[in-house]
Amino acid sequence: MAAARSVSTALPVDPKETDVLSTKKRSEIDCREGKGWDEETKEIPEAKFHFSSSVGAAKKWSMSRAQSRHRFSNVQPPEKPLQAEEWNKLREDFQLPEIFEEVMLNSMIRCNSPIDVAKSLLTHLAKRNGDIAYNVLVKYLTLCVQQGQVSEICDVYDIMKVRFKILEGGAYNLLIKGLSNSDQWRMALTLLEEIKRIMIPSRTCYESCIKAASRHQEMKLAFELYNEMMAKGVVPTLDVLQSFFHFSRGINGAELQKELFGILLYLRENQIYPHKTFMRSIKLWFESIPGGSWRGRLTKIKDSGQCPVCNHQLEDSNLTEEEYSNLSERIIRDVIYGTDTFRKTSPKEFEAFQTFVESRLPFDIVIDGLNVSHIKSRKMQCENLFDAVNCLAKENARLLVLGRKHMLMNSSNWKREIMKEMQNKADFFFAENISEDDAFLLYATLRSGKHCKFVTRDFLRDHKACLSDSVTRHLFRKWQRGHQMVFFPSAEGRSIDFLPAFRYDCVVQTTGDTWHIPYKDVFEEKYSYQVPRKWLCIQQKRTQQNNNGIKCELFIYTEMYKLYIEDIKQDLQSAFRICGADLARV
Repeated sequence: MAAARSVSTALPVDPKETDVLSTKKRSEIDCREGKGWDEETKEIPEAKFHFSSSVGAAKKWSMSRAQSRHRFSNVQPPEKPLQAEEWNKLREDFQLPEIFEEVMLNSMIRCNSPIDVAKSLLTHLAKRNGDIAYNVLVKYLTLCVQQGQVSEICDVYDIMKVRFKILEGGAYNLLIKGLSNSDQWRMALTLLEEIKRIMIPSRTCYESCIKAASRHQEMKLAFELYNEMMAKGVVPTLDVLQSFFHFSRGINGAELQKELFGILLYLRENQIYPHKTFMRSIKLWFESIPGGSWRGRLTKIKDSGQCPVCNHQLEDSNLTEEEYSNLSERIIRDVIYGTDTFRKTSPKEFEAFQTFVESRLPFDIVIDGLNVSHIKSRKMQCENLFDAVNCLAKENARLLVLGRKHMLMNSSNWKREIMKEMQNKADFFFAENISEDDAFLLYATLRSGKHCKFVTRDFLRDHKACLSDSVTRHLFRKWQRGHQMVFFPSAEGRSIDFLPAFRYDCVVQTTGDTWHIPYKDVFEEKYSYQVPRKWLCIQQKRTQQNNNGIKCELFIYTEMYKLYIEDIKQDLQSAFRICGADLARV
């Protein structure tokens, strides 16, 4: 609902009902107030909004202003508050007076100008126009939050809640963020409750409140908000997950440990790798558990899958025959033959590919040729692919390269003689230029058997999403981790090297008295096909366990069992629905 996402969601009541930038003391304001809050209005039925023609016109005008705004990114704000005549003079000299205040406030935010300077501009604007526009108030609020000006944040909120029936998501995020970082953090909780009456709060709102509760050692409240957020499908950031471990140091309690173990299982289930700072918070939390006798050490797992610190053997990355058979069947049925495949290729082309593959099975490695050809931007694409084929063919592996028909045309990036030489070392299948070859990659790899590996820099996220239940998605990721080869330019930059797929599974794992957590040196927001080489081994001394390890292991298996039961219920519900029955009545 595009209209509902604009500034027009702030509906004016009556600008004369309140003084602009009220100077009343915070003691006069009840912090439990907070009425009429909303978040992203796309969650609210459109019938609940009644836009005035002036509001709609303001939105269209704001679009044209945005096209000019970047021209004034170097405007310098004054260093001290100005009088009305001084602001008038600056506005008159400005090339586009109608956006002067907006551009000036943007510059103040960028330069972190003193609040008094911004306040003098708003006071002048209020005296000249009789009120202050919503978008100008939000920019002033941004500056207040940036500087932690709690009193001003509260004043702006008081003005907004009287003048506007509904606010947009950006204002809610700013208010809650500003308040949660102050001694008024419980007021942020009140605002969060107001938002929940209308829609699902944003991740920013939830996480600001969670971190505020955690900072004040109210971990039960923090986890209540976290579990509520997760139940509503709001995906947490690594930052808030780290905060739980950071603020839980030294706190005893079985329920707290259970919740934190649950976060570690969440990392496992979603193949999330904590960065170094997050890993250290996990390590310090374990070591701070009263009477826990945990010790964490950094290590690299041996190629055999054995941890050199505790000698524990990590989980095998290979699937059982039954798991592989079921996964292969599901991928071919739901992903390759699913409704999406033939939008990216034609049935005729895919049938030709199947015939090609079946006549040449099995392959040892399947290569996404176009993907590999872009690994080094300074080399010709055919040279990149040539280096990869040469490297992988050294062990007499049977290679299948998935290419595109334009590779066969002599060009600056695709030299005919190089292509011919490569075809002597590997089988090639050339798809149409508009086709996407992920389905080809999966089919050829799976049909070749459990030993076959594949090479691409893609994470294959879309294909995992096509699998309907979490158990199969988990198996798909496990199969991917054990079969996707990582490639990178060599140190000299002259060739391409490959790291073999791991024999052990690179995810968070535990036995109860040990935890093994793979981590990356730097923060990565997006998922990556590259799995980390560094691990945190956390071990508990057996002589002082007090059955904590057994309890931990029991909890973990219980949580995994719940996932399996939930998936079985979903599958049964689908089957009964097809038959016109209801699982609840069976």
